[in-house]
Parts: sequence; structure tokens; C-alpha cells
Amino acid sequence: MEQYQVTGMSCAACSTRVEKAVSNVEGVTSCSVSLLTNSMGVEGTADPSAIISAVEKAGYGASKKSTGQQTAAPSNDDLLKDHETPILKKRLILSLCFLIPLMYVSMGHMMWNWPLPEILADNHVAMGLFQLLFTTAVMVVNQKFFINGFQSLWHKAPNMDTLVALGAGASYGYSVYALFAMTDAQMRGNMADVMKYMHEFYFESAAMILTLITVGKMLEARSKGRTTDALKSLLKLAPKTAVVIRDGSEQQVGIEQVRTGDIFIVKPGENIPVDGIIIAGNSAINESALTGESIPVDKKEGDQISAATLNTSGYLKCEATRVGEDTTLSQIIQMVSDAAATKAPIAKVADKVSGIFVPAVIAISLITIFVWLAVGQTIGFALARGISVLVISCPCALGLATPVAIMVGNGMGAKHGIMFKTAVSLEETGKTQIVALDKTGTITSGKPQITDIIPEETVVTEQQLLELAYALERKSEHPLAHAILQEAQKANLETTEEIKDFHAVPGNGLSGYLKEKLLTGGNLNYIEQYTKISEKMKQTAEELASQGKTPLFFSRDKEFLGIIAVADVIKEDSPQAVKELQNMGIRVVMLTGDNERTAKAIGAQAGVDQVIAGVLPEGKENVIRRLKEKGKVAMVGDGINDAPALTRADMGIAIGAGTDIAIDAADVVLMKSRLSDVPAAIRLSRATLKNIHENLFWAFIYNVVGIPLAAGVWYTLLGWKLNPMFGAAAMSLSSFCVVTNALRLNLFKMRDAKRDKKLKHSVELEEIQEENKHFIQKQEDTTMKKTMKIEGMMCGHCEAAVKKALEGVSGVEEAVVSHETGTAVISLSEDVSDDVLKTTVEDKDYTVLEIQ
Repeated sequence: MEQYQVTGMSCAACSTRVEKAVSNVEGVTSCSVSLLTNSMGVEGTADPSAIISAVEKAGYGASKKSTGQQTAAPSNDDLLKDHETPILKKRLILSLCFLIPLMYVSMGHMMWNWPLPEILADNHVAMGLFQLLFTTAVMVVNQKFFINGFQSLWHKAPNMDTLVALGAGASYGYSVYALFAMTDAQMRGNMADVMKYMHEFYFESAAMILTLITVGKMLEARSKGRTTDALKSLLKLAPKTAVVIRDGSEQQVGIEQVRTGDIFIVKPGENIPVDGIIIAGNSAINESALTGESIPVDKKEGDQISAATLNTSGYLKCEATRVGEDTTLSQIIQMVSDAAATKAPIAKVADKVSGIFVPAVIAISLITIFVWLAVGQTIGFALARGISVLVISCPCALGLATPVAIMVGNGMGAKHGIMFKTAVSLEETGKTQIVALDKTGTITSGKPQITDIIPEETVVTEQQLLELAYALERKSEHPLAHAILQEAQKANLETTEEIKDFHAVPGNGLSGYLKEKLLTGGNLNYIEQYTKISEKMKQTAEELASQGKTPLFFSRDKEFLGIIAVADVIKEDSPQAVKELQNMGIRVVMLTGDNERTAKAIGAQAGVDQVIAGVLPEGKENVIRRLKEKGKVAMVGDGINDAPALTRADMGIAIGAGTDIAIDAADVVLMKSRLSDVPAAIRLSRATLKNIHENLFWAFIYNVVGIPLAAGVWYTLLGWKLNPMFGAAAMSLSSFCVVTNALRLNLFKMRDAKRDKKLKHSVELEEIQEENKHFIQKQEDTTMKKTMKIEGMMCGHCEAAVKKALEGVSGVEEAVVSHETGTAVISLSEDVSDDVLKTTVEDKDYTVLEIQ
């Protein structure tokens, strides 16, 4: 998404006009304009110059936001700086300097007979000229209303400034006419007409309208500035300098000069300048700036550190891994900025109304004037009603109702380590009906430990089993493999032999050759392809699984070696998080590739509604597809294998400590990596949506009640009529009230579960369980197997050659080859003809006798 800064917008009608103009540019696929931040996000292949030209033709200004390394942050900081309030403050002070004496003469003297200087006393023409001059001065001070208003009218896109300009202009114009009529009456000596025209002056209304609207604009600008406080605070965290080692000495350089691979120093009490890895030293790092967690985290050599976090104690020597816009802090800032530049679906209602609002108000104002004239009222009365309609109508409140709440909600999330990537994700997360949780790293800590080592006693000892498992698993990145490596390191095990032809089958296991013998490790189904396992061992594995442990089976050639059990402890907050989700009326499902017994044991500890076990990575996406048929689904995961499911879900939620791929695929990112942030994110989304509904209600109801009152609908029945000055005051306060209501979100306690309410329409999961069991079975059935009898293989090298050739064939998932039995068992993901398999093997100078 390309972002642009837009100038000259004053209300929702302006942002709608800009959006429409840019959307019509060839190559633009989507455009979203934010009145709150005066920014625009554009997607597509359109040339930036064409986009800027379209904005300028619509009567506004545009410039592309700067991007790049560390220059982005200061630029964004400058764009978010409140430039508007100081200007409006000066305008207000100058306006008041002219308005106070004007009101003294027009209202004080005329209504309460306050004394006047001799030159004005009893000189009605002089009083009229005085009001003319001072009102003109106020109009000059607030000329921006007239310039913007009539420019937008010229471009056939009237906005709020047009309403103000027309209202104040009509008051001023009619008052000038009354002044000239008064001078004529004075020349004719008709004092009765002089007094009549004196009461027809609306100079003070014109000046008061402009001043009150300026007051409202200033209050609105100040409140809007507060809604971006969270983003401003993030920008202020960005370090400006870093101490790097160059030419053997420490040098302080600007942050933009730091490059990936640079060695930098961080002393106690200093902020870390860029993302990196510790190469020397240890310390406690305060990461509250990024995660909201106040307790420092111990870091040692080899650990990752992030920019803007605080080194509280030790001296650190680090290597830069991510700099500029690639740092964690920059990505967070980008997420918040992108969310502000996007538009929530609910905003479309207000946009449609805003597009026709101003022309409709102008039409209502003209109709009001003609109707009152038609029923015999004076020009002054009719004009006052028409002007009141113009100045009380406020499209701004409609335009701000959604973006201010989105910005405050997003800022609140960012402060607490919950990042919503777009306005859509902030709105839709609260509508979740089903939450699907990945087990490892989401419900559990993702740091499993070995609990049992059970060797086949007649074959190997415990240490030998661990040594063989270590040799195989050290090439794997799976969390279960890390548990074995950790145990081997504790036992000071070493292996000089390298595994050859290493192969990993996702969701099943590993294989490779050690000293020309096939070594395999994995789940029961996988290992049974290579060897027979006794019923006693299977029963032992079932008992381990029922305790929530994952049994890993190992074999060497056709010989079963034993079982190593690994357990992953659930996170402390997982059961409470699941309970909170259930109290919200949300169904909680756990997805895992583990066997059913282990999965159910973990599921019972966490308290989930449903456990779906034995799901391979590609199967998670299909399970989510099925769940979506029942309701809105949020998928929570942290690994690469979760990315397809995160993308498929209505809302993908990534655990922040997970992989970059999972985070990229998600709509919401939890920086703290704790499950309790899931209900907090849903709670915040619901509160934000409720706030938007409140804002839209007040914006609509204000105009629905205010416009008829201003038009004098109730005058004949109840005698109610609205002075244009009070109409202007009401208009000024409407936007201020909407923004202030949005700021109430800053007081929202997103971790307080006491006020949680259940969804009105909860889903039932009984059918889903059966459907998914059927699907998993179907998934297993789709993995076809063929057995080839091959002549000519004499050793492990022959096996390796055949295995490599077969696994190079498209559609072959795995080939288990044995020279001793002269067979190759092939697992296929799609149908592969026997001729292709036969040719592949015989090209390696072996003979295929049979394929079953």
C-alpha cells in the first residue's frame, strides 16, 4: 500500500470526494482516505503522479509520504504533529478581538442599552458601519472557510466549509442590504424604517458563526491530536544514534548509518538502537515499549533483542540483524499507520451519507427560505431559518465517527502489545464465533522436554537410544527435536558421524542414513512402515499419550529401537484464556498434528470445547474451511505450518514470538505471545465497534433533530425557533462530542472479564467433530502407497541412489528403500503411473521386477 498525505480536507464530504476521484484513476484497485490523519492509502499499479493529479483536480493537495530506512520515523512524526491547533488558536484570538466590541454594540447596546461613545450613540448608520467593518475583519481572519468552501463548490463537491461560507455570507450579504436600505430611510427622514432595518442586521450572526466554528475546529483538532498519542509515543521511542565498532574503535553514528551486520555496543541504561543478536554479554532487557510487559527479560549470548527496548544492567556487544524499516519497532509503527489509513466496513454507511449530505442541506436551506416567504414571513425571518439550517448541519461528525474510534482502539491495542493490521481486522475480530487454537507454542509453551526414555532392552540401552535420536534429530527444526537436543547436551553426548540423505516428512517423522543404516524417527504410523512394534510397546505409548506426552518411535533398518516421550507444558494463562473465550459465547477448538490421546489430554487441561488431532499442516487449512461453514472463525497460531490456516480464517491471529511467515499471514499480531491476549483483543474490538455505533448514532440523531429545529418546523406548533448563532455553536460542539466519546476508549480495561457478554448466536460443534473426523480419514486415504520390487541393489549407497531418484518425481512424497529386502515403499500425494516409476529406477541401472 502506497501512502499519501492529503491537504485541504475539512469534513467527510471532502474525504469522500478525494476517495472517489482517486478510485477512478486507471490502475487503482482500492483507495481509502482518513480524515483523522489526513492520509490516503492506495493499492494498485497507478503512477503516483496520476494519483496526485487526480487529488489536485478534485480541489485538494497531495504528496507521497516518504519511505526508506530510518528517515521514515521523523517524517511520520512531523506529519502527526498538530500543526492545525496553533493556527486555529491565533485565528480565534484575532476573531475574539473583533467579535467582543461587535457584540457590545449589536447586542449589549440594542438589548440592554449599554452606553456607547458619542460618535455612535443614536447614530444608527454609524452603528451599522461599525458592525460592517468589524464583521468584515472577522471574515478576513477566517477567510479559509470562504476560500475552501467556494473552491469545493466550484469543483461540484460542496463540503462543510461551503455550508459555513454560505451561512455567514448570506448573513453578511443581507445585513449589507439592510444597511444601504437604512441609509436611504435616513435620507428620507423615515426613522421608523431606520429602526426596522436596525433590527434586520445579522452582522453579529455572521461573525459569531465564523468564531464559533473556529472554536469547534480547534477543540476537534486538539481531540484528534490526542487520538494519535499512541502512534506518537511509538515514534518517540525510535533511537536517533547508535554506538558501532568501526576500524577497531567505538563510534557514535546516526541511526540511519547503521547497516545489517554492523557490531554495536549498548551500555546499561541505554536504549537498543536496532534489532540484533547478542554476541557478548548478558543483561535484563525491559521490553515494555514493545510488549507492554513491565518485568525485564533476561537475555544472554545468542538471544535476539529489539530496537527501542531498554538495557537495564549489563554491557552488551551485538550484531545488527534488522535495521531501518525492518526493525520490530518500525513494523509496529507501520501496522498502526496502515490501520489508520484503511477504512472499516461500517464507515461505508457514513461515507454514502456524507457524499450527498452537503448538497441535500443546501437544498433544504433554500426550500426553507422559499416556504417561509410563501407563508408570508419577512425576508429576515426566512433568511434566519435558512442560515440556521446551513450552520447547524455537520457532516464532520459523520466523517469522524468511525476513524477516531479506530485510531484510539488501535492505539490502545498497540500499548498493550496487540497489533491490528487494518481497520477491518479491528472491527471484525469482535464478531468471532469460533476460535481455533494451534497447540504447540500457542496453548503450550512450545518448549517441550523429555520425560521418558524407553529402549527396546534387547537392542539398545537408554544412552544408545538417546545418542541415535540425537544424531537424527539434530538436523530438524521441530520443537520436539529441540527437546532431544537439549537432553543430549545435558548428557554431554557428541556424535562425529553425520546423517546422510536426511529427509523430513511434515507431520510424520524423519529418516536418514547413519553408517549406511536407515535410521528413522516419528509417530507410530510412520515407524510401522519400517518395522514391527510389539503390543507391549504400543500399550506403553498409549499410556504416555493419555498423560499428555508425545511418544516418538525410533528404528534402525528393520529393528525397533524404542520410545522417547516428550511433554510440552501448557502456558499458565491458557486455561483462563480459554474460559474467558467460552464466557463470551465463543467455541474453542484445538488443532494439532499429535495423536488423539495426547491431544485430548492437553485439551482437557486447557478446557477447550473440541480437540481435532492428527491434522497435517495442509489439513489445518481444510479444517478451518469446514469451521467457517458454521460461523466466523479466528485462527491462532505461531508456526510456518499455520500460515495457510491463518490466511484461510476470517481472522488470523499470530503469536508474536512465532515465525515471520505466520505474522505476515495474520490480521492481528500478539506481541506478548500469551493466549490471554486473544480474549483481550476480542474485547477491545467489541468495545471499539460499540463506540463507533454510539458515534454514528449521535452524529445522525444530531442532524435528524437539529435540521428540522433550525428550519422552524416546530415554530407554528410550539413557537420554537433557532438563532443562527446557537446553530453554529451546536455545529461546533457536535464533532467535539464525537471525538471526546471516542477518547473514552482510553479508559477501557481490555483485560477485565467481568463485563463480558455471550454472543446472541453461538454455534454448535457436534457436527463439526464428525465432519472433521471424516475429513481426516479422507486425508489419510488420499496418501497412496506403492511397493516396488527392485533387483540389483547391493548396499546403502544403492538405496540412497534409488531413494533420491524416486523422490525427485513429481507426486512422490517419500520413498523408503531397502537393499536387504529389495523393495521401495513409495508414498504418493497424487497418482503417478507405474511406467514413470519403473523408468526412473531403471535409468539408475537397476531392474524393476514388480509394482504393487
